[in-house]
Amino acid sequence: MERQKKRTRRANGETAIYFGKDGRWHARVPMGYKDNGEPYRRHITRPTEDALKDEVKRREKQRDQGTAQQPGKLWTVEKWLCHWVENIAKDVVSENTYDGYEVAVRVHLVPGIGKHRMDRLEPEHLESLYRRMQKNGSKPATAHQAHRTARTALGEAVRRGYAAKNAAALAKPPRMEGDEDEIEPYSVEEVQSLLIAVNKRRNSARWMLALALGLRQGETLGLRWSDVDLDNEYLKLRRNRLRPKYAHGCAEASPCGRKAGYCPKREQVRRETKNTKSRAGRRAVPLPGPLVVMLRAHREAQALERAKAGNLWTPSDYVFTKPLGGPLSPNTDYHDWKKLLGDAGVRDARLHDARHTAATVLMLLGVPDRVIDQIMGWEPGTSSRMRARYLHVPDAMLKDVARKIAEAIWGPPEKLPVDKDQDNEG
Repeated sequence: MERQKKRTRRANGETAIYFGKDGRWHARVPMGYKDNGEPYRRHITRPTEDALKDEVKRREKQRDQGTAQQPGKLWTVEKWLCHWVENIAKDVVSENTYDGYEVAVRVHLVPGIGKHRMDRLEPEHLESLYRRMQKNGSKPATAHQAHRTARTALGEAVRRGYAAKNAAALAKPPRMEGDEDEIEPYSVEEVQSLLIAVNKRRNSARWMLALALGLRQGETLGLRWSDVDLDNEYLKLRRNRLRPKYAHGCAEASPCGRKAGYCPKREQVRRETKNTKSRAGRRAVPLPGPLVVMLRAHREAQALERAKAGNLWTPSDYVFTKPLGGPLSPNTDYHDWKKLLGDAGVRDARLHDARHTAATVLMLLGVPDRVIDQIMGWEPGTSSRMRARYLHVPDAMLKDVARKIAEAIWGPPEKLPVDKDQDNEG
C-alpha cells in the first residue's frame, strides 16, 4: 500500500507533516510567537519521513525547553556582542567590570569571531582565537578574560533564546602557567624593611593597611574618616575607589589633540567610588595598636597639609589624599608602591601580593578561619577556595612539620656526644 502523501490537517499548535510535490517530506513546527504576536512556525524538509520526524522531535524539544532560536533574530556574533556590552551589561555591572568586557569585545572578540553567525559559532572557533591571541603576544590571562566575557555574553544570548548553545561554555581556554603558585608572600623580615621605608613617606599608613590587614587597593583608597573609629580601634569598609575616566572638555572646533585623560579641560565622567557589592565586602576590620598610632599621626599630618594649602585644598573626607586634597588615583598609588619597594630594597611584586602576605600572617598567628574570612572579605561560599589560593605555607613551617613527623615516627634525635677534652680546652 502506498504511503499517505497528502497533507494531514492538524489542530493549532500541532506540527503538520506532509509529502511534497518535490519528492521530499516537509513539516511546519510551531515554535512560538513573533514580536508582533503572530504565531511562528519553522519549516523543515528532509528526504525521508523518518529523518524528518527525528528532526521534528529535536526542534520540539528545543521549543519546550526554551532553547530554540527566536524568529527574526539571526544575530551575528559581532552584532550580539556589541548589543550585549552596551545595552545589557553596562547597566548591571560595575564600571571596572564593564571596562574589562568592553576591551575584550572590541579588541579581541569582534575582530576574531565577529563575522560568524550566532547559530553557527562552534567551540573550535573560540579555541582558535585563543591560540592566535597567544601567538600574537597576548598573555594567557588576556585570553582568559576574553573567554570569560564570551561565556557571559553568549550565556545571556542562550537565556534569551537567540542561540541554542553557549559555544564559549564548551570551549577550553588556554592553560594558565601556574602564576598563582609562583606567588611568594613577603617574609616578616621583608615587611619590617618595608616598614622602615614606609615611615619616611607620606601616607605611610596606607601601605601598612595593605601589608597588615590585606585591604584591597580600592577599599583603602575609598576609605573615609567617617569609616574609621580610632578610639575603639576598628574601621568599616563600605565602598571602593574606582579608576578615573575622563572626557574631553575642550571645544570640538579647537580640540587639544591629546587623549582625554591629558586634556587641559578634561571632565570626570565616572563617579569616584561605588558601594561594596557583596555582603562580605562590607565588613568591620580590627586595627592593631601600632596602626592606630600611625593613623592618628596621619590625621594630624593631613590637617597640617590642609591648613598650609588654604584655598587650594580640595575638601573631602578621604583618609588618603593627594597633597592638595581629593582622592588618590589608583594609577598614582600603583607607582608609589613600586617606588616604595625600590627604596626598601625589597624584591618586586604586585600590590595585590601584599594581600597574600597579610592572609598568610593571619594563618601563622593561628587566627580562626572564620575571622580570617571576615578580615579578608571573602564570601562564605567561596572562602575555602580563597583560603587555598591566598594562604601560603612558608618553608620554615614545612621544615617544622617535617621535624615533628620525624620525632613522632623515629623518636627524638640523639644528641651528639661532647668531647670532654675539647670541652676543657680554653
